[in-house]
Amino acid sequence: MTNKSLKNDITEAMKDAMRARDKQRLGAIRLMLAEIKRIEVDERIEIDDTRVLAVLDKMTKQRRDSISQFDAAGRDDLSAQEHAELKVIAEFMPTPLNDQELDKLIADAIIASAAESMRDMGKVMGILKPQVQGRADMGAVSQKIKARLA
Repeated sequence: MTNKSLKNDITEAMKDAMRARDKQRLGAIRLMLAEIKRIEVDERIEIDDTRVLAVLDKMTKQRRDSISQFDAAGRDDLSAQEHAELKVIAEFMPTPLNDQELDKLIADAIIASAAESMRDMGKVMGILKPQVQGRADMGAVSQKIKARLA
């Protein structure tokens, strides 16, 4: 990424999609910008890249949940729409962590927090969350931490 903010990158992508008359991409980008704008208006703040990543991470999780429900219901048309939106959202997310990188971050966080049992899980998550936000599924991270601390 450049010095521009993630929000500006999304806005530029919207303009490009408008010029290209790519309705599906434009719709997904507008959904992202609408959610960002909603938070800014509700909280009367200008959100930073960290918060934008949190919003995109939440949208990604919502799409994955929807896809699994639509697939279970046999609604391939709606599932395809969610897959398309997920693909566009993923373009603005940082590169995902592989298992080795994630395991190393978890091990470092456990050492840094001096965690010894499940009671210390909150400390570990507090250290890890900013490092893995948007780069790993927090549910999977939580399961890995539980396995290590058990």
